[in-house]
Amino acid sequence: MSKRILVTGASRGIGKAIALRLAQSGYDIALHFHRNQQAANATVQALAEFGVQVSQLQFDVADRATCRSAIAADIAAHGAYYGAVLNAGIARDTAFPAMTDAEWDGVIHTNLDGFYNVLQPLLMPMIQARHGGRIITLSSVSGLAGNRGQVNYSASKAGIIGATKALALEVAKRKITVNCIAPGIIDTEMVDNFSEELVQQLVPLRRMGKPQEIAGLANFLMSDEAAYITRQVISVNGGML
Repeated sequence: MSKRILVTGASRGIGKAIALRLAQSGYDIALHFHRNQQAANATVQALAEFGVQVSQLQFDVADRATCRSAIAADIAAHGAYYGAVLNAGIARDTAFPAMTDAEWDGVIHTNLDGFYNVLQPLLMPMIQARHGGRIITLSSVSGLAGNRGQVNYSASKAGIIGATKALALEVAKRKITVNCIAPGIIDTEMVDNFSEELVQQLVPLRRMGKPQEIAGLANFLMSDEAAYITRQVISVNGGML
């Protein structure tokens, strides 16, 4: 039986690396993206080289109605997902006294509400398929330790940790594992403003992480070898915490 995985925010960065690594392991991929159709098409083309089936979904994870509609249509067409990787997220960094309503709401609605908006419509079909499953969420070192200028982002990522741990308890009897990866400073567009000097100051291993290093862990957590691992938060941060 082929296993199909939904990866959100998979057109570039960490999400793309995860989708490619999972495809390399033989999983079929439901690739989600929001705006960048060109990047999504390029990722689909790269995934196809592994000989897996790929479907493409476009929606804003902060838009509940669109999430439900797109996910329901994809499940109706291709069947329930075996796994889901909740990677899509945004940052709107600013000091809290100067933070606008839009900066707070945008981050919370995308990062935290996205947990509910994506997982709620796919979970019951996953349960009803009776094949177990794997859910992986993405938090951050900011969700574990907090970070100045990121009160909104830290709040959303800390919320994901709590939601992950609670959901893991609810679905464990269905043989569905729910785990969280908490990356540190990973070499993506989100950290383009980080200097090498700052990275070496913050990270004991004195370098940024690579998206592929997150993808390797996601691939393991999706595998049969990780069947007894659930409700965990695994940091990949070069020793920052």
